[in-house]
Amino acid sequence: MIKQIAAAIVMAATSFAASAVEATPYYIGVDAGVTKVDHFDNENSFGIFAGYKFTPNVAVEASFRKLGDFGIYGINADVKQTAISVLASAPVADKLSVYGRIGYNRLEANARGYKHHDNKGLYGIGVSYDVAKNVAARVEWQRPSSDSQNLSVGVSYAF
Repeated sequence: MIKQIAAAIVMAATSFAASAVEATPYYIGVDAGVTKVDHFDNENSFGIFAGYKFTPNVAVEASFRKLGDFGIYGINADVKQTAISVLASAPVADKLSVYGRIGYNRLEANARGYKHHDNKGLYGIGVSYDVAKNVAARVEWQRPSSDSQNLSVGVSYAF
């Protein structure tokens, strides 16, 4: 009986130690891509993001992205996006998940010192692949406004 109790204590202690080395639900990342705005040329984009996973399938994420420099009549407008979103994901294969995003974003266009802000809903879909225990690669399509879309490739690190 004592051996069985000792074995149960060792197994319990080992399982707690194993769970202690798992990544926390916090993650950060970077992405790069291309933005298309109706009636303009495609522009390169890049961004950073940080998130928190409430469960393996639900997360909240904040991001900042430079959507590009769009020119009209010789004037360039630098367009940036600040967003907060909820992500819902579902595994489809080993290490591969699909996710959807819904949120709120603030778009800012700056042209020759004049700034224009626009607050819009945001949605998107993506695919994530776990490259390593704490590293994931992802591809995502977003719709920051009714006349724009962004396709990006990124990497995230959970810590």
